Amino acid sequence: MNFEKLYEDYLIYIEYRLKEQSKNTLKERFKNKILPFFKDYNIEDIDENVYLKWQNEIEIFNYSNSYKCNLHYLMTNFYEYLKKYHGIEKNVPRNVGNFKLRNELKEYHVYSNKEFKHFVRYVKNDIYKQFFNLMFYTGLRPGEAMALKFSDLNDKILSINKTIDEHKGRTINSPKTKTSIRKIEIDRKLNKDLLNLKKYYIKKYNKIDDYYIFGGIKPLSPTTINRYKKNACVKANLKPIKLHEFRHSHATLLVSKKLMIKEVSRRLGHSNTNITLNTYTHTKKEYEKKLRDSNNELQ
Repeated sequence: MNFEKLYEDYLIYIEYRLKEQSKNTLKERFKNKILPFFKDYNIEDIDENVYLKWQNEIEIFNYSNSYKCNLHYLMTNFYEYLKKYHGIEKNVPRNVGNFKLRNELKEYHVYSNKEFKHFVRYVKNDIYKQFFNLMFYTGLRPGEAMALKFSDLNDKILSINKTIDEHKGRTINSPKTKTSIRKIEIDRKLNKDLLNLKKYYIKKYNKIDDYYIFGGIKPLSPTTINRYKKNACVKANLKPIKLHEFRHSHATLLVSKKLMIKEVSRRLGHSNTNITLNTYTHTKKEYEKKLRDSNNELQ
C-alpha cells in the first residue's frame, strides 16, 4: 500500500472530524515536511530505521520543539488511523518516539501596566481602544475577544464559548479546548465602556440587535486591529507587541501579583496548570525590569 495513496484516504477520513484550521495545518505540514520523504514508500517498507532517517532530515532545519512535536503527533495519529482501518500492525512513529527536544526558552514581549496605559492613550477609535483594554485586562485570546457578542456579557461576567479563526474569513468556531469555555469577571469601568459601545451600535444601526462587542454587525478585521496597534505604538514610541502578547502581558501581571497558579490557569483557559507554569513563570530579565518599573496594579 502506497503511503501517498493512504494519505489521500486519510484526508477523506478527517474531513468532518477536524476543525478547519487543524485540517489546514495538517495538510500544509504533510505536503511540505512529510510527503516529500515518504510519498514513494509502501507502508510495509517503513520501519523504525526509515522513520529515524526522516527525523534526522527534519533536524537539519533546526525547527522549534513545538513544531517538531506537532510533526510527530501528526504521524502518530496517521498511523493510528492506518492500524484501525487498513490493518497496519504497529505504530512505527510511536515505537520510535518523539524527536530529541532541546532546552529552549520561548521569549515573549510584554507591556507593563504603565506601558499599556501609555499605549492605549494613542488608540483614538473607542471600539479598538476597548478591544485592547479587554485583551490586556482579561488575557483573552484574540479570536475569543473578536467573537464576543453582547449576549455573552451579563452583569460584569463574560462568557467565553466561541472563537474566530482570524485567518479564515472570520468564521466562528468552537473554542480551542474544553477548558477554554469559561466565565471571566471584568471590572466596573470596563463593563461600562463595553455597554457604551452597545449604545453606539444601536444608535448607528437604528435597531436593537445582538451585536458583536467589537465591530457591531460583523467582527473587527485582524488586519485593521493590527494597523491601529502599530499606529498607536509609533505615536507612543513603544516597541510593538503581537496581539497574542497582550494575553501574555495579562498573565505576567497576574503571576507577578502572586495569584494562585490554578486561578491564573483557569482565567486563561489552559487545559492544565503545567502549561501556565511552563509559559509564564520563567525568570526573564525583560519581565523583571518591566515589573520593577510598573506599579503592577490591574485596572
